[in-house]
Amino acid sequence: MIFRDSEVLLVRRGNAPSKGKLGIPGGVVELGETAEEAVAREIEEETGIRVKPLRVLDVLDSIVRDGEGGVRFHYVLIEFLCEPIGGELNASSDVSEALWAPLEGLGELDVMPRTKAFIERVAREENL
Repeated sequence: MIFRDSEVLLVRRGNAPSKGKLGIPGGVVELGETAEEAVAREIEEETGIRVKPLRVLDVLDSIVRDGEGGVRFHYVLIEFLCEPIGGELNASSDVSEALWAPLEGLGELDVMPRTKAFIERVAREENL
């Protein structure tokens, strides 16, 4: 999660799951890469913004089931708080949009409810 003043960096997912929804940038860890290296690389690839990971905020499971109740996707999400340190905002990689979204306007955006609640909780904890 990356904040800039009273804004949060979001991306519109280009692939399943959550295709078309706004969410926190991120992706997969490549072989031999630390979690911190992965989060910095993925954010820059998706948004053009370079970041410095500061600390782990939470570890979450995201399990998406199919129509028969079987597991279609299972991701373990390590949510980092990151500080923006450079770059130019530019959607790339597997996202269709990258934006700095005002925290006060999150309810008007197409953000998953669980993600919105998480962003709001962290913003409160960070006194934003």
